[in-house]
Amino acid sequence: MNDYVIEMLHITKTFPGIKANDDVTLQLKRGEIHALLGENGAGKSTLMSVLFGLYQPDSGEIRKDGKKVDINDPNDANALGIGMVHQHFKLVEVFSVLDNIILGAEDVKMGVLKKKQAREKVKALSEKYGLRVEPDALIEDISVGMQQRVEILKMLYRDNDILIFDEPTAVLTPQEIDELMEIMRSFAKEGKSILFITHKLNEIMAVADRCTVLRKGKYVGTVNIAETSKEELSRMMVGRSVSFEVEKKDITPGSVVLEVRDVTVPSKLHKKDVVKNVSFEVRAGEIVCLAGIEGNGQTEFVAALTGLDTMSKGRIRLNGKDITHMSIRDRAKAGVSHIPEDRHKHGLVLDYTLEENMVLQRYWEPAFQDGGFIKKGEVRRYAEKLIDQYDVRSGQGPITVARSMSGGNQQKAIVAREIDRGTDLLVAVQPTRGLDVGAIEYIHKQIVNVRDSRKAVLLVSLELDEVMNLSDRILVMYEGEIVGEFDPKHTTVQELGLYMAGARKQEVESDEE
Repeated sequence: MNDYVIEMLHITKTFPGIKANDDVTLQLKRGEIHALLGENGAGKSTLMSVLFGLYQPDSGEIRKDGKKVDINDPNDANALGIGMVHQHFKLVEVFSVLDNIILGAEDVKMGVLKKKQAREKVKALSEKYGLRVEPDALIEDISVGMQQRVEILKMLYRDNDILIFDEPTAVLTPQEIDELMEIMRSFAKEGKSILFITHKLNEIMAVADRCTVLRKGKYVGTVNIAETSKEELSRMMVGRSVSFEVEKKDITPGSVVLEVRDVTVPSKLHKKDVVKNVSFEVRAGEIVCLAGIEGNGQTEFVAALTGLDTMSKGRIRLNGKDITHMSIRDRAKAGVSHIPEDRHKHGLVLDYTLEENMVLQRYWEPAFQDGGFIKKGEVRRYAEKLIDQYDVRSGQGPITVARSMSGGNQQKAIVAREIDRGTDLLVAVQPTRGLDVGAIEYIHKQIVNVRDSRKAVLLVSLELDEVMNLSDRILVMYEGEIVGEFDPKHTTVQELGLYMAGARKQEVESDEE
């Protein structure tokens, strides 16, 4: 019997201006967790999309259990037992959890949908794998982590035994990541085979059996995880050694740039406030991090700060000027740059070109317009400068449509645009989400440069390593309140974790009683 359940042999796939996969071979063993590692734009998602039937290869072949197969679309892939959880979920937001799971694989008798049996099967799968979901909840009302469980249940419902996870942890909290790793291990124990695309070396070291590395569309090599290290994997991925430590010199903060007083934001889902009387300051020359488990009010607070949402009370001042009731554009003009949490919803116009997206916050400036007409040559030159500086990879350079770029390169484009504006305040929410180690190292340096040029940085991050490495001060948010302030030099990840989970706050309250 063939050792390999799936073999992708000499796969080549070309798009306009870019060879996404260049003679790539990948072999997946039965019952193993196989990581696929590479920089942003290295061709990982393209290769998996070929396996799932979303793209057709220009050359090469795919074998299942040693026999050549043709996969013309995702239905063919499902028929072969191949399922995929995409980086950006493929769910119908106005449908229920149950309807999304059975969509396309409905069990029908005489034209009537047999929903009772489907519900029982979903319930049995949920209990077996610890994937707790509410079948009747609408997708638009559940968390991102819960949506991912729905995607996993879609694969299990179809009895897939080859499971592809494309960047599965990019939008999850640390607790949800631990749960997902446990679920993946249980799948492998059952004999299911997993292909796992990620940028996070810690996760590969923790869960994978083997790892295949791609660089700029080419195959670099496959290694056994037990015989390698994070440093070796990063060298294979980017072609050089990468520093995992953020180097920053001590600096004395200057005057107050951002002053937040008693900011309260009402919840859209229930009557309670989701942000409660939050007050703090960020000074010139410091990076202040708002840390916390996802869903504790950080998203709503940033939306109120940047003008994306309204608050019920409180004051926001920038350099002493009240910006509480300003529009988003006026806040941008006053000196606020914003790297948003959701790059598709708030960061880019996906059907605009890369160069158009690069000037979204500046096209009205004299440098880019004259008498109401855009200076297209200036826009192109500016975009080319940022593309080169931040290594934004795309098939057609500045005229590439943003939607066609990889998630990591979309993120780099937003970071480049916002940092280059040189404003007094940079609000950076999950700035390195979905980026490879080389890009993370570069973005961290740029954020430190912003701080060293005597600007203020408000960082919002779920990555505790990033919080500890980058911050000068850490504020922990729990259930919409600031519950602790820390100096990263004098605290531990464990202590932060206790405050983030609300344990320490409860201890303090019980002591006071």
